[in-house]
Amino acid sequence: MSRFVQLRLVPALLALAACAGGGHGSPGTPGLGDPYFPKAGNGGYDVSHYALVLDYEPGTRRLSGTATVTARATQDLSSFNLDLKGLTVDGVTVEGAGADWDRDGTELTVRPPEPLDDGETFTVRVRYSGTPRTITDPDGSQEGWLRTPDGALALGEPTGSMAWFPGNHHPADKASYTITVTVPKGVEAVSNGEPAGRRTARGRTTYEWRVAEPMASYVATLAIGEYDIRRGTAGDVPVYTAVDPEEGSPEAIGELPDVLEWAEYNFGPYPFSSTGMIIARAGASDYALETQNRPVFPGAPDTELLVHELAHQWFGNSVTPRTWRDMWLNEGFATYAEWLWEEDQGGDSAEETFQALYDSDDTDLWAFPPAEPPGPADISDRPVYDRGAMVVHRIRAQVGDEAFYDLVQGWTAAHRHGNADTEDFTRYVEQQAPDEDFDSVWEDWLYGEGKPDRPG
Repeated sequence: MSRFVQLRLVPALLALAACAGGGHGSPGTPGLGDPYFPKAGNGGYDVSHYALVLDYEPGTRRLSGTATVTARATQDLSSFNLDLKGLTVDGVTVEGAGADWDRDGTELTVRPPEPLDDGETFTVRVRYSGTPRTITDPDGSQEGWLRTPDGALALGEPTGSMAWFPGNHHPADKASYTITVTVPKGVEAVSNGEPAGRRTARGRTTYEWRVAEPMASYVATLAIGEYDIRRGTAGDVPVYTAVDPEEGSPEAIGELPDVLEWAEYNFGPYPFSSTGMIIARAGASDYALETQNRPVFPGAPDTELLVHELAHQWFGNSVTPRTWRDMWLNEGFATYAEWLWEEDQGGDSAEETFQALYDSDDTDLWAFPPAEPPGPADISDRPVYDRGAMVVHRIRAQVGDEAFYDLVQGWTAAHRHGNADTEDFTRYVEQQAPDEDFDSVWEDWLYGEGKPDRPG
């Protein structure tokens, strides 16, 4: 098998599970076999919608919730798994009837009263409670449920969302969401999508958010605290921004409409029905994250960071990686967006940025090829970002500007609200430019070990 061909893990595993099933069904797999997070996600079903009803008390840090997951069985199922980290499960039903369940680490195994048929749509409801956990990633960063001085911040990349709701937590299974959150009066609760109402009773306020477009769980977010809410528009796109009062009036709020217009011109129509940002207090996390509709920033972002996270709405959130090996498709394009912005604002050209990186003494840049990080601790390292952007630039240099922008906009349109992997991308590029030979781009820049020879 060519090293340029990646296994399509999800369909293959689901097909194996289906073949194993008999008349009474068989268990869904407890993971999707991701190259870096093999236990992430679950086999045997596909989620279409999450309805989360949450109640959080910042003073005691206690979360209680009910997650209603609507899904379709992709095999005859005798049992299936959900991913959940910590928290206490208080009860589970399938199609309204009590279901047996047990737990093993992050795996919540559910046994429906009656086996589910292949193709059957079903709902599973999980009641749970407790103190959500902060998770330390393989690279040492923290995600999951992050406590803040006045509330909490939920961040999910790559596996943190299982700290606050049960689900099929792998980017290959995207779904729509309804997120309803009750907090003490005077505290805001901000999530993805569009606000769909708020009501206050007996000293507590309930907020509802709706996400109509498919969303991977790792870009779901929830910010609870004393935020200032700013509303506006960017063209015809509604803007909803939450800002920690200590951050004042960040310039990024005024820059967002121009950046969004620029991104649409370069990458194609904005893929979601609203935009904005969550500007948490500096130090709330160690990194910004491209959470869908409104990225999260720990403190006011500069323009380059805003460009990067907004570009992710196309590259990562709409066109979502099929596995965590494909992260360079997210980060390489978002980093290249920074190069393009700098070029279009009269700064260094993308070619000059490329050459400066190539001539630098930074050996970390060449530590591994962007399409093959050595392990889960490396999926957010420099080669994925900067060398990934260099791959994109080599494509542009080979096909020319007009064909390049056509290619990029065609890519975001072809996989809008879907999933794609590296093989999908390389095949797409070759199909769009059939007269070009991209072997050296793939062999030297995308998969090659060490520093490639300087391009001619």
